[in-house]
Amino acid sequence: MKQTTFDPSETSTPPKKNSNSFEKLISNSKSSFILIGTFLLLFGAGSLFYFLQPYFEEIYLERMNSNWGLPLMIVGISLLIIKVSFLIYVLFLYLRYKVIESVSDKELPLCTVIVPAYNEGELVYKTLVSLAQSDYPHEKVQIISIDDGSQDDTWSWMKKAKQDLGNRISIYQQPKNKGKRHALYRGFNLGMGDVFITVDSDSIVKKDTLRNMVSPFVVNEECGAVAGNVLVLNKEKAIIPRMLNVSFAFSFEFIRSAQSRLGSVLCTPGALSAYRREAVFNCREAWINQTFMGEVSKIGEDRAMTNMILKQGYKVFFQRNAYVYTNIPERYKNLSKMFIRWERSNVRENIAMSKFAFENFREGSKTGTRILLLNQWLKMVMAYPTLLLMLFFICTYPLLFLSSSLLSILIFSSIQALFYAKKHKTSESFWAYSYSIFYAFTLFWITPYAIATAKRSGWLTRDLVVKNETETKKQPVVAVSS
Repeated sequence: MKQTTFDPSETSTPPKKNSNSFEKLISNSKSSFILIGTFLLLFGAGSLFYFLQPYFEEIYLERMNSNWGLPLMIVGISLLIIKVSFLIYVLFLYLRYKVIESVSDKELPLCTVIVPAYNEGELVYKTLVSLAQSDYPHEKVQIISIDDGSQDDTWSWMKKAKQDLGNRISIYQQPKNKGKRHALYRGFNLGMGDVFITVDSDSIVKKDTLRNMVSPFVVNEECGAVAGNVLVLNKEKAIIPRMLNVSFAFSFEFIRSAQSRLGSVLCTPGALSAYRREAVFNCREAWINQTFMGEVSKIGEDRAMTNMILKQGYKVFFQRNAYVYTNIPERYKNLSKMFIRWERSNVRENIAMSKFAFENFREGSKTGTRILLLNQWLKMVMAYPTLLLMLFFICTYPLLFLSSSLLSILIFSSIQALFYAKKHKTSESFWAYSYSIFYAFTLFWITPYAIATAKRSGWLTRDLVVKNETETKKQPVVAVSS
């Protein structure tokens, strides 16, 4: 079999050195400009708030004397207390989180890795190679990749992976595009493993990722699912991935660590998740036939599976030491589509989870799980009032809105920045401020829009235009392996 190696830092065909150096210089210049602009904006907001303090106090007294001023202030303070209290609770759980160490080769069970692919091009090849290079015992891992009716050269790259990797992988092709959920369903039916691991076809795993994902199932019979630790693969390629890299680290390594302490991670990510075979088979028919408002569900397959496994009484954990690097959108249009899909899924699955979370769905304390769900509902319930209040202040007191919003961003983004600086790189942590400003002023509409359009099931980000966003894929040369 042909020896195949893969460098995780290599995400596309390498450009010419001179071109690469020039692009890197431009990228660094843009990054520096944005960071400098971010801090000038925050500094300006602080200065504005300081110099216009008498004016803001006058507005405050005027509002307090109105009929709705005091009630509004009470509601605002109450919400702030709730949010701060929740953050303290999450911090308490995070500090108690412990990763589950890898078990020995002898203890590892047979696992099936399923990689669904649609219009992924060369990336699916790199994903499969990274999985084959894992240090999981070869005789105990089954790798299945399913092409979901791609319209590009994805199938050619999968055939090349098959030729290079031989019997390490099995590849299948759907007769037509039926959606990621159906591709996974076929993989579940084909899989022989006691544990199923699902990996997105634009994601790269580390050598020890598979064994770290499977180990919780060995040491804890209550474990029904495990969420992996998702990092951004293409963070050096564009500003948006660079900003989201900090947000991802906080979302997974802080938030999901806290949720894991309760055994109630709310969503196992599509990029990297693991499921107990029995738990999957107990709900796979309900999962594949899931509907919302009379329409077949084509999105949110990861959150839906997590919900159905929690409902069975299993616990869902997070493995901080199980890393996967995944590509995220580099343009605003595609990023907003991804967030809309995620938020629509949250709306649907929050409703589904509410149907069992307040019942006796498993042994032991369920209070923490319910608190996590209520926090999700608070975000949804406050989406429209917050939007209307924001529009009101923009129209009536724009300076007050701008300065108070930026000061709030400075305070709360510092939590993410400090966390990232401690765990990763201090120089990259400052992107937390840029991302918060970016989200607050350009993506604030996502949640209200997703709530209003929750019935829609379009995937939104898997067409050929998106796949050409980064680069034009090179057609692979399929050669006979030696």
